[in-house]
Amino acid sequence: MKDLSKDSVTWLEVGEDAEGQRLDNFLLKIAKGVPKSHIYRVVRSGEVRVNKGRVAADYRLQLGDKLRVPPMRTAERPAQAAVPARKFETAWEDEALIVIDKPAGVAVHGGSGVSFGVIEQLRRSRPLAKFLELAHRLDRDTSGLLVVAKKRKALTRLHDLFREGGIRKRYLALVKGQWRNELQHVRLPLYKYLTADGERRVSVSPEGKASHSIVRLVARWENFSLVEVELKTGRTHQIRVHLAHLGFPIAGDDKYGDFSLNKTLQKTGLGRMFLHAAKLALPHPLSDAPLELESPLPAELRSFTEKLDRNEVRDYGQTI
Repeated sequence: MKDLSKDSVTWLEVGEDAEGQRLDNFLLKIAKGVPKSHIYRVVRSGEVRVNKGRVAADYRLQLGDKLRVPPMRTAERPAQAAVPARKFETAWEDEALIVIDKPAGVAVHGGSGVSFGVIEQLRRSRPLAKFLELAHRLDRDTSGLLVVAKKRKALTRLHDLFREGGIRKRYLALVKGQWRNELQHVRLPLYKYLTADGERRVSVSPEGKASHSIVRLVARWENFSLVEVELKTGRTHQIRVHLAHLGFPIAGDDKYGDFSLNKTLQKTGLGRMFLHAAKLALPHPLSDAPLELESPLPAELRSFTEKLDRNEVRDYGQTI
């Protein structure tokens, strides 16, 4: 991180890690603590120059651009807890991206009461990596495939693919009840809101955004069903809310699930939400070569389905 609080002008050259980024976003990143209003003022006034010329705040940086940045006083940041380095199981890695197998219970990034997440731990474990950014999100309690970009070109392309539906995402979920249809399209609009306590929640509402899930039956037991859910849109908590609204809450879901059932399931060893990002199919963000990746069910989820196979959960049928 450059020290921009000194009295002299700072000169920077754009590398691969910033190529394609908007000028304002780049400045906000390198000048943490400086108000946005000040960033936009120094751009409008021409104090920030790119290749000795004036540019707008939305200018996309090009590889090799020379930036003139004036002195800017950055606020003192409070000391933060040290982020422990952590290595994650890797499903794929090359020069453009990493696809890790995220365990349940780990946030993808810090914030909202979480000091750090996958991305911070990944950066700490790879101090020489110039660029590591999340290409999408997974809920904290969801396990499975998570894509991290290693180049800004790859990140931009991945964002486009996710937004345009160019990436096929399939999840495995265990739900309460007997799912009947072999294949079912679920099109229910989803609306985001905050609870009185400030927690983020989602509900089915005509005021919400169009949302589309495709549910396929994988296996069925007396009181549970294993389904595969393909996301055609990527709304917050989409799978959890769609399934719960239809009367099939995900086992272990502490926001939209059956809370009394969850307590009962903990006695069987299922102490987490049974939702797993199992498959990804996408064109490579730089070469367009097809990538198809798969993550097997984690041991604790596989163990619970084996108990269902052995009818060891039947005693809980009356509480379900």
